[in-house]
Amino acid sequence: MNKKQSNHLFPLLIIGVAFFIIGFGVGINGIMVPILERAFSLSKSMSYLVLTATFSAFLIFGRPSGIVIQRIGYKRSMVIALIIMSLGMLLFIPSAKMSTSMQGFYLFLAASFVGGMGNTLLQAAVNPYVTICGPIEKAAQRMCVMGIMNKSAWYLGPIFLSLFIDVTNPVLDQAYIPFGIAAGVITLLAVLIYFISLPEVKAAGEEEEAQHPDSGNAEVPASGEKISLWQYPHLILGAIALFIYVGVETLPMASAIDFANAIGLDNPAQYSGIVSIGLVIGYILSIFLLQVMRQNNALILFILIALSASFCLILLPARQAIYCLGVLGFSHSLMWGAIWALAIDKLGKKTKSGASLLVTAIVGGAILPLLFGFILDAVRGGEASPLPDDFQMAYWIFIPCYLYILYYALAGHKVGLAKNK
Repeated sequence: MNKKQSNHLFPLLIIGVAFFIIGFGVGINGIMVPILERAFSLSKSMSYLVLTATFSAFLIFGRPSGIVIQRIGYKRSMVIALIIMSLGMLLFIPSAKMSTSMQGFYLFLAASFVGGMGNTLLQAAVNPYVTICGPIEKAAQRMCVMGIMNKSAWYLGPIFLSLFIDVTNPVLDQAYIPFGIAAGVITLLAVLIYFISLPEVKAAGEEEEAQHPDSGNAEVPASGEKISLWQYPHLILGAIALFIYVGVETLPMASAIDFANAIGLDNPAQYSGIVSIGLVIGYILSIFLLQVMRQNNALILFILIALSASFCLILLPARQAIYCLGVLGFSHSLMWGAIWALAIDKLGKKTKSGASLLVTAIVGGAILPLLFGFILDAVRGGEASPLPDDFQMAYWIFIPCYLYILYYALAGHKVGLAKNK
């Protein structure tokens, strides 16, 4: 390990804890879908509004987050983001106390939106930090390490919440305990980051172009005199790929419990865990795979695995098909880091702005699960509850999504770059 790598080791450990907090919040949101559906007698599409409330914050505050980071830096942005997330957790407490009326549900949505605001700023800070704190060609590998922390929390979040709330017969009277504990831990991390030394980092060409804005720095082929992010087609296409990716990454975990319930499996809450287990296994394998394979080739391989798993999820008997959600989790492990690295590469002084655009794309986690909920309501016909076949019909949504990501991995990430070489 060289000196530069060792200098970044401790900051990356701290960022890893931040990724854990992000995953914990998303994991709790995933299990809140069936809990709120039963507590408030909601339709499937209404229950998925919890995810919509969380992820819509990325659309509204994604670009402003980039401005905040440019003005106050990564470290202070992380502190503010964690404080906002803690506030969101605290807002769940009065929401739970109003669980006998729809006002409580709407307050849950508001609390999810506040948490999403903090998550937006935190994602806008930690993702580019990890991407540019070392060689860009190893960015996906660093993201895999962060992903282990993130998706472990996805698995632990629902388990933690289920200790206080019964998923099959939810009573929200004790909800103040888990949400209060979560708010305290997040606040503690904010205090820790505030007092530690967390160095600011810059992307290749970012500092030089800031000092010589008219120089046309040859080290940054995609920058030159471009003044708008829309002049970077590989970034725009990458944002679309991330929009789709976050949707398909969120959907298996968000729907696993409902799918298990429809099948009639015992202890349905545990099936959300198979997605996280698949993700963590994929992250561990990817760390070693990326030592011998270029990250772009590995991305193509994992997309093909996802397509195969999607067809199996749709066509196999439901009791076997549900385990394909874990294979989808496995295939997702490499995608975030690899797509992010391809999209943010060669942006120079536009790196922070480009990162904020990519964070905006996380709103896909709101749109695709909500669309899935509408499809599910449509295909179930007059049935009171969706059948396993209804879920499998709705899961066709995966196929066109993975095909677009495959296009970006094969050709989309090169659009607009070749002429700058």
